[in-house]
Amino acid sequence: MLAEAGYNPIIAVGYLYAGPLKAVATDYPKVQFGIIDDASVPLLNVASLVFAEEQGSYLAGVAAALATKSGKIGYIGGVRIPLLQKFEAGFVAGVKATNKKAKVDVKYVTEFPDFSGFNDPAKAKVIAKGMIDKGTDVIYSAAGGSGAGNFAAATDAAAAGKKVWTIGVDSDQYLTASEAEQKNMLTSMIKRVDTAVYDVIATAVAGSSVNDVLDEKAGIYGRHYDLTLGGVGVSYSGGYINKYKAQIDKAAAAIKSGKIVVPTKP
Repeated sequence: MLAEAGYNPIIAVGYLYAGPLKAVATDYPKVQFGIIDDASVPLLNVASLVFAEEQGSYLAGVAAALATKSGKIGYIGGVRIPLLQKFEAGFVAGVKATNKKAKVDVKYVTEFPDFSGFNDPAKAKVIAKGMIDKGTDVIYSAAGGSGAGNFAAATDAAAAGKKVWTIGVDSDQYLTASEAEQKNMLTSMIKRVDTAVYDVIATAVAGSSVNDVLDEKAGIYGRHYDLTLGGVGVSYSGGYINKYKAQIDKAAAAIKSGKIVVPTKP
């Protein structure tokens, strides 16, 4: 519909649009398309916009390892899929590199192919509460709408006299959290989707495209937004991790230089 109406460029947000986008982009080769979080469409007019979530999550892991008092940290993913396992792998690596004695409890709201795990805050809250009951005091949730359950569990814990830090994902969730939730939000792992979208629009207006080679053999082009490109990072809203900035910056520099290679699989 959009391509037929003359819109250009067109950006799809999420890998679930890969199939439909491929079909439409094939029919409209003069229209520039972008797709967030997918690198499977082998067309020159499709920019695959992917992120080094594992790198940003590594920095979140550094912050978690420095903030924990119990040495027990949690990770809640929405659905067990390779994309969210990148978050898990990077986070666990960051924790372990910073605090070798810390333990990370990993849970997913649902297993593939049940995608309800991205929008089941009630179940995520039960998972988070279970972690908290075992002494976990920092929980990172990469679970879409389900992340609200993690924040709610931490708020309930605070009301009961327990301090539990949460870590948001994708955007700076401190900015949209309630006042009660903000008191427990250590940081967020940020993906600069806005930067990726801007790049696609700006290059299209200039008569070009975002066409870095991602997989030459497969014919995949676009851009991989990592720490070096400022595509991922952690937020400092609330000021809770300001005292850890030197350690976080050191880890980021080591990743950028290649001294630290962050895993993408658990």
